[in-house]
Amino acid sequence: MERIGFIGLGIMGKPMAGNLLKAGYSLVVHNRSRAAVEELVAQGATAASSPKEVAEQSDVVVTMLPDSPDVEQVVLGSDGVAEGIRSGMLFIDMSTIAPGTARNVYETLKAQGVESLDAPVSGGEVGAKEAALSIMVGGSEEAFQRAMPIFEIMGKNIVLIGDPGAGQVTKACNQIVVGVTIQAVSEALILARKSGVDPARVREALLGGFAQSRILDLHGQRIIDRSFQPGFRVRLHRKDLAIALQTGREVSLPLMLTSQVAELMNALIARGDGDLDHSGLAHLLEQMGGEG
Repeated sequence: MERIGFIGLGIMGKPMAGNLLKAGYSLVVHNRSRAAVEELVAQGATAASSPKEVAEQSDVVVTMLPDSPDVEQVVLGSDGVAEGIRSGMLFIDMSTIAPGTARNVYETLKAQGVESLDAPVSGGEVGAKEAALSIMVGGSEEAFQRAMPIFEIMGKNIVLIGDPGAGQVTKACNQIVVGVTIQAVSEALILARKSGVDPARVREALLGGFAQSRILDLHGQRIIDRSFQPGFRVRLHRKDLAIALQTGREVSLPLMLTSQVAELMNALIARGDGDLDHSGLAHLLEQMGGEG
């Protein structure tokens, strides 16, 4: 089994790395905050002091970071992965970042003899903990096959989409559908309640018809319960929609619903609610409608 370096042990990265440890992989870990590192070291991982040191001690390096600038700094910056990586290694970025950043990382590491995959995920904290993530991959078939045993430890729906950057384009598409659907479910259930109709029964009825969706099932219940503790934070989803909108501009495609939902998320963030779950869109709508 290849020795894996894992950088980024946040709400998603820590359980993903933990699943690799449970599967028997040797793991070298690095994170800005020490608590997550110490927790994984207690489970058998080895700590590294920098991304460069992670790469020096690994065969495959995985990153799970918040945004494009974080990936650029960790991979291409001082003491970054690129300074410690060797020809023949594999780099896998599972963050959600701009497709252009993913392509830049790919080209930079390719010049050093290193294959790269962009492999963002969907499924949230629950999916990360349960090793049930959907993984959308951009890169070569050869690199994908090499990474497959690693992916299978962390996810269940694993698809090679296409060339470098294709995984990130797919994740942008995913976040559009999720964000717009959460807003639609929020409007439907709050309309029901303000009209004097039980939203729980509305949800039950809709789940048996053409409107059925996983978001109506899971987030619909959150909205009914007014439970907005984060599984996936508004501020992170807003970042993802910004990536989608930028990608749309690059190909001259107007994304009108995406833009509207992004602005609603901006409003939540401006109110200090950026750390709510993204189903917190319903909370904003409640207040706009004179509730809450």
